[in-house]
Amino acid sequence: MRFSTALSKGTLIRRYKRFLADVTLDDGTQVTAHCPNTGSMESCYEEGSTVWLSPSDNPERKLKWTWEFTATEGGLIGVNTSRPNEVMAEAVKEGKIPELAGYSSVRREVKYSNNSRIDLFLEAPGKKNCYVEIKNTTLRRGNKVLFPDAVTARGLKHLKDLSEMVKEGHRSVMVFFVNRPEGESFSPAGEIDPKYAAALKESVKNGVEVLAIRAVSSPEGITTGSNIPVKI
Repeated sequence: MRFSTALSKGTLIRRYKRFLADVTLDDGTQVTAHCPNTGSMESCYEEGSTVWLSPSDNPERKLKWTWEFTATEGGLIGVNTSRPNEVMAEAVKEGKIPELAGYSSVRREVKYSNNSRIDLFLEAPGKKNCYVEIKNTTLRRGNKVLFPDAVTARGLKHLKDLSEMVKEGHRSVMVFFVNRPEGESFSPAGEIDPKYAAALKESVKNGVEVLAIRAVSSPEGITTGSNIPVKI
């Protein structure tokens, strides 16, 4: 996935009210950007961090700028939670994810289960339908990347829905999109949300597959890299 317009670099002043961030651009202009991330964003930002913003020319938007990346050791953290689905859809269509290869149809936001929408729905003749849920994963503690960074009732529901699809004879895959360059393995964040961690373990027992796929990010765009070990 390539950005349609060039990103602008700046310095984070503060994040507040969950969805707002004040940033000083490199040309000295101070702007307020939309923060498209409902989590705590622990380990994703500090005041004074270098950040990248994407512009919008939509006159109906209240805020022109959207926070895309925060600089970290060796690369960028992707804080825009709307990007992973786009990146993964493109990667699956191009055959870049071996575990999800061989599907002729890749659709996004398809209704399923109990009033839910699956991030990716994969179909192909002779193959089980495949339901793929994707979670932007940015929390880092030591050498591990973890999910979630805040209690998530919605994420818990998604795990239950995926397990239900397996019971109905389909394939379900939970993808943790590791949107930062550091971290040697993925694990559920049991200290933050023990119910989610327990549900993930139960989902695996029920036949839900789990992948942790590293993002490769730059101010020009985002693509998928290699998998990292999953330690449930």
